[in-house]
Amino acid sequence: MNIATPNSSSKSKRSLFRTIVTNLTFWVLIAIISGILLGHFSPENGVKMEFLGKKFIQLISLFIGPIIFLTIVLGISGMGNLKKVGRIGVKALTYFEVVSTVALAIGVAVAYIFKPGKIDKSGLTFGDASQYTKGASEHFSWLQFFLSNFTLQVLLAAIICGIALNFYQKREQTILVLERFSKVVFFGLKYVMYLAPIGAFGGMAYTIGKFGLATLIPLGKLMLCVYLTMALFVFLVLGSILRYYKINILSILKYIKEELLLVLGTSSSEAALPSIMVKLERMGCSKSVVGLVIPTGYSFNLDGTSIYLSMSVLFIAQLYDVHLTFFEIMTVIGILMITSKGAAGVTGSGFIVLASTLTALHKIPVEGLAFLLGVDKFMSEARAITNLIGNTVATIIISKTERDFTELDLSYKVTE
Repeated sequence: MNIATPNSSSKSKRSLFRTIVTNLTFWVLIAIISGILLGHFSPENGVKMEFLGKKFIQLISLFIGPIIFLTIVLGISGMGNLKKVGRIGVKALTYFEVVSTVALAIGVAVAYIFKPGKIDKSGLTFGDASQYTKGASEHFSWLQFFLSNFTLQVLLAAIICGIALNFYQKREQTILVLERFSKVVFFGLKYVMYLAPIGAFGGMAYTIGKFGLATLIPLGKLMLCVYLTMALFVFLVLGSILRYYKINILSILKYIKEELLLVLGTSSSEAALPSIMVKLERMGCSKSVVGLVIPTGYSFNLDGTSIYLSMSVLFIAQLYDVHLTFFEIMTVIGILMITSKGAAGVTGSGFIVLASTLTALHKIPVEGLAFLLGVDKFMSEARAITNLIGNTVATIIISKTERDFTELDLSYKVTE
């Protein structure tokens, strides 16, 4: 029988303490709580912290281009099969369209059942939505969408370079150089991620300080419906898809908890893009699938945004007592299936998509957008987190269907 001595007990406590304080997730969580407290009790100082969140996202953004480019080029050149590149692309786009349409339908269904817009709008804060309603008058342009989307531009350039590299005589030497450069980029990312708590603190302090927790009360029913719907989508829809491939959704969420907290603090899924690509590759997904699916998904697989957009249309309709027929609800889903793909450009583009959808229906007042402005920032976290989980699951599923998925390694941390 082994009896624990006081010495071994104290060593165990020290080991546990060390594990906690050296865990990035712990510090990001502390930073988020600190940001909420500062923003609530000292709004003026909370708003001043905005630059910390912005600077961190800008710093992370420096890694997005090189990581996407190197991952895709090395993935395609290492594949040696260009037909496979096309097959993965078609599978990814088909998956995105099917799953995001399911997300739109769930958003409509929950809004139709719980009716979050059946409230007294006289007590709501009325924001200025003119900048978004003006944007709705302009027709959606795929060219403009591409020109304003840096991720898509890098994706296209990387695919072209990856294909060209397969025909280059000095292919092997070029791959060696790119692999060395890739190691340098990921080494730099590892140390930048140590700044994640600062970025999360700044983002959360600004959000609470600027908009205040009190703004949530009038639209609490809508907030609750949005968060509930996204939870249902993640655990029922995405969870069921993963279960089919004998993977537990909870184990995936635990594995990417650092990225989820980072997105929660910064309200930006882009902040987690470089590290989620690293983790998915280390988890067992092939470099080629990660490189093609994640960047494309960040533009075309916006499950959280789809849910939010569909619920917002019905919320505004209910707010103004506008009855929508079944055909009109199907029209909303149809319009959003196309226009939601343009919600990945610049900040505020989601509102422009909403305004465009309302304008196309000619039945719901576009001015209703003004009621959403006060709480949109608080719902952006839910959108970004759901988008991140959706793209993580998409990458795993497409890796599985390609039989390019090795044994799960859920122990990896980017900051190790």
